[in-house]
Amino acid sequence: MSRLPAYAVAMAGTVDLEFSDLIARLYSGIGEEQPWRGFLEALARWMDATFATLIITAPGKRQPATFLTPGGSADFASNYAESLFAEDPFQGLADGVVTSYAEFMAGLPDEAFPEYRRTMADTGFDQVLGIDLHFGGAQARRADDGRYEARFRISRHNALPDFNREDRARLQALSQHLRIAVGLFERLQFAGAQHGVFHATAQGLGLALVVLDRNRRIVSTNALADSILGEDEGLRRRGEELALADPAHQRLVVDLLAGGAVGPGLTRFRIERPGHGDLVVTARPLDVSAIHSGAGALALFLARPGPEKSTDPQALRDLLGLTMAEARLAAVLAEGHSLVEAARRLGIAHNTAKVQLRAVFAKTGVHRQAQLVALLASLGG
Repeated sequence: MSRLPAYAVAMAGTVDLEFSDLIARLYSGIGEEQPWRGFLEALARWMDATFATLIITAPGKRQPATFLTPGGSADFASNYAESLFAEDPFQGLADGVVTSYAEFMAGLPDEAFPEYRRTMADTGFDQVLGIDLHFGGAQARRADDGRYEARFRISRHNALPDFNREDRARLQALSQHLRIAVGLFERLQFAGAQHGVFHATAQGLGLALVVLDRNRRIVSTNALADSILGEDEGLRRRGEELALADPAHQRLVVDLLAGGAVGPGLTRFRIERPGHGDLVVTARPLDVSAIHSGAGALALFLARPGPEKSTDPQALRDLLGLTMAEARLAAVLAEGHSLVEAARRLGIAHNTAKVQLRAVFAKTGVHRQAQLVALLASLGG
């Protein structure tokens, strides 16, 4: 079906209702329970295509963070994510420029990527238009720090007419809208993480909370954190970023954001502040899997060392990612009881308590009970 490109319709003074509906689906859909699905279905119809696909990935990853093709084969999606993605040559396109699979592959040697070419031909969906959007490159300090790509792919079965210049112009007209929507999607992902259990738990424990994105920008703070940052000792705001006075602490945070933390679980360090009192910082990675496969975002809990308090199992469950049974055990151990005593108080077998304690160690990154008690004390009880 022949249509004018969206920009040509606009210049003619006519409202393209299909284009308007598509844009509405794009922006409203990113916050839905199944983000992007409704928009991709509408995009395929608008392009007279069979499928529309979204791939979100970070450089160097062997699997995508997001791979979505509404109506597509589940077997192909699984095969692509597990193996074909790592060998997909149709990537690295010029930022925001619509490119066809055929012209891209024509620029490669005929013998290059034979398995991928054969798979695409066998599926019958080797008529593809692609547009890649790159994010974070100018701000990234290393290959895996802050950078990700959103790849949109529009596919037609080869029994249908190939894409023409008009089709390419239609997709190109969407480029800036797609870029804005993907950026909003990332912000919504962070918002879900930062305003979930962390804020409620931190507030209940009297902890200061600072949430960082993978570019070390501050995306959220609570009132206590704002007060501490305003003291400008040991750590402070520097523009949109968090700046730590100790270079070793600064490097540690950068490494944590880049996914280079030493060992699993939580990371702790102490900020010495002669003027306003020391702070114990507990860093917990946030899982923002739809964008970055969980690497990068960070919650920093800041506590002023003080008198011991009773420990709330519910708060420990939310804060440390424990099960309720593990949190109850940790809370009893935090009171100074031995594992045998804790098991007796909780009415569980000693072997059950040992299994739960190992799980707590794995999730918090400690290796001994004394370290666990010290960690809980540093979190203000």
